[in-house]
Amino acid sequence: MLVENDILITWGAVAKKYPKGEFVFREGEHAHFFYQIISGRVKVFNTNYDGKEFTQAEFVNGESFGEPPLFINETYPTTAMTVEDTVILKIKKEKFIELLDEYPSLQKKTIALFAKRIYNKSVTAREVINSTPEARILAFLHAYKKKHANENQEVKISYTRQEIANFTGLRVETVIRTLNKMKQKNKIKIVDRKVIF
Repeated sequence: MLVENDILITWGAVAKKYPKGEFVFREGEHAHFFYQIISGRVKVFNTNYDGKEFTQAEFVNGESFGEPPLFINETYPTTAMTVEDTVILKIKKEKFIELLDEYPSLQKKTIALFAKRIYNKSVTAREVINSTPEARILAFLHAYKKKHANENQEVKISYTRQEIANFTGLRVETVIRTLNKMKQKNKIKIVDRKVIF
């Protein structure tokens, strides 16, 4: 969690309920708020001219999203949409900047958060540009495991084949075919249509 919810509320943040499938912001809109999730899930994505979606990231309870445009007066380069019913704390940009001025420790946390996200995007870009479908999927599975379990544990991947395709930039047919090959090589298990890694 970047900022404790109580601190955000003290500085004027309000909680807003978003039903599943509602846009929080859209690509090209100006950034006016800092967002932090109380409960639920938000995906941040781009869509190409053919309507194909590329998921940049998903955020859950306690995580913030969409911050960079707040600091550089740019529009959002992505769209944010709720994946399930979600409650989000939002605070006006000006109040958030004042809050950071008041709490230097939060400035350091913000820099560390940005550095981690830039690093992860660089790793993802490398995988998308240089890799085979299997390597892209394996990179996605390793990142998922790193976030949700330890490296020695098997983890059930909560995403559908389509969602894995959206994260990896692959076609869903390619994901299905590649997962089947990976299962045959014992790199993954598939139980009740769910991927176990």
